[in-house]
Amino acid sequence: MGKESFWLLFIGFYVIASEPISSSTEEVFASNSTQQSVDYSDIESKFSIRNPEFPDEDLCYLVPGQRASVSDCNFKNGSQTFLIIHGWSVAGLFESWVYKLVTALFEREPSANVIVVDWLDRANKHYPKSAENTRLVGADVAKFVNWLEELGCPLEKVHLLGYSLGAHVAGVAGNLTNNKVNRITGLDPAGPSFENAESLRRLSPDDATFVDVLHTNTRGSPDLSIGIQRPVGHVDIYPNGGTFQPGCSIQHTVKLIATYGIHNMDQIVKCSHERSIHLFIDSLVNQAYQSWAYRCSSKDAFNKGLCLSCRKNRCNKLGYSVNKIRSARSAKMYLKTRDMMPFKVFHYQIKLHLFSNKNMTLLEQPMKVSLFGTTDERDDISVTVPSMSTNSTISFLLTSDKDIGELLMLNLHWEKDSYLYGFFSTNQFTIRRMRIKSGERQSKLTFKPKEGEFGSLVQGGDAVVFVKSSETQQSRKEQRQHRRKHHGSFFKKGINEATADMSKEPRSSTEIMRETTSNSNSAQLNTTVAL
Repeated sequence: MGKESFWLLFIGFYVIASEPISSSTEEVFASNSTQQSVDYSDIESKFSIRNPEFPDEDLCYLVPGQRASVSDCNFKNGSQTFLIIHGWSVAGLFESWVYKLVTALFEREPSANVIVVDWLDRANKHYPKSAENTRLVGADVAKFVNWLEELGCPLEKVHLLGYSLGAHVAGVAGNLTNNKVNRITGLDPAGPSFENAESLRRLSPDDATFVDVLHTNTRGSPDLSIGIQRPVGHVDIYPNGGTFQPGCSIQHTVKLIATYGIHNMDQIVKCSHERSIHLFIDSLVNQAYQSWAYRCSSKDAFNKGLCLSCRKNRCNKLGYSVNKIRSARSAKMYLKTRDMMPFKVFHYQIKLHLFSNKNMTLLEQPMKVSLFGTTDERDDISVTVPSMSTNSTISFLLTSDKDIGELLMLNLHWEKDSYLYGFFSTNQFTIRRMRIKSGERQSKLTFKPKEGEFGSLVQGGDAVVFVKSSETQQSRKEQRQHRRKHHGSFFKKGINEATADMSKEPRSSTEIMRETTSNSNSAQLNTTVAL
């Protein structure tokens, strides 16, 4: 199929994507799956059992109803069984990710049965028709699974993996089987025609004992989002917010085309969509770099670093080794990733309070943070702080692609946000303490300026160095209680204690940085409220 046809189909996808699935195949759901004799003659889908030596070849097909095909294809009844279900196919051919996933499954589970469900004839239609065909294919898969169960294959070892439309095929199949399969993994289930569909026509938590879902391309309005936006599993994970994936920009795709040829043009469309598959493959082959996701109310809250807790099942592994936690409501979880394998990054919440003698609010401020730990260091991590205001506490998420061990020191550099900055005035804030939480280590640490009690963060100036403090949460609590017992609370008097202290003796940022912690200065400044 030529590229012109590809783009015509793609445009057609968005024009008619929101058309509802017709009810012409309603009889699928009325069929009685408990009949004593099952007619397999209407199954059009094919079931190719792959082997590790030739993961991209269809060398043997399991044929429902024909027991001889089980022994001919060397199907192992007691082994883990995976069914891979592809999605919409423009060219009518298997995409390269299929054999990569087959290979990864065999690497993780060498004795497994890996079966590829071939429904290319029904998937190679205009999108609405292929979407409608998911119910027919789902019925085929359900009959196939029921047949395997009759042959003695334990359903607790059956795992369906569906990509895009294939995720909804898996959902329909799971709903129609005589008994529930153990697990369904939805790899960015398709959005158009399914976002507002009832649960019987799409993937849902009721379709297997456990359903986990990766959402990687949910941009746009719900009717036009390539991937489904709503949660449809027990655990729904939204890497990088579920919208744009690192390495999938147009600039990156143009570079890919220039390097490897025009056949990579389709990556403009499917890069983020297909990332769900590669994240799952990564979880199979890079066990030492297991990615963790964190439950959160929204991606905005996650980007503030507010959701890095693992208490009460608030965090979970992404991919194959996910903890199978079921709850009445779907758990929406988030994480950041790299742009290539291994995708794992380490998450940190940076929380600090900003003081200044000048009232100001600055938006979208560029920072660079360098981390220094017990085993490694990571320099110049770029981050944009959404808002910085006088006498306010800010919190933001920082990620590192290196495991630096336990964090010991960090540098915070406030960059200029324009070429004209500094022509009229210089912005600066004072920081007394910084709190950092590590998602992967579940540690909470306090950091203080390396020199002096206060650090002066100047836009366009030098980086401020913070070092790990030996002060504990309990000691800070005792200090506050002691101060309030003898002096009362400044907050009741409407005074910010840190600002009050600093206003007693105005000093320049240079003086603050050079000031030593003499006994007299400590006596003056120690009345400042702990953050």
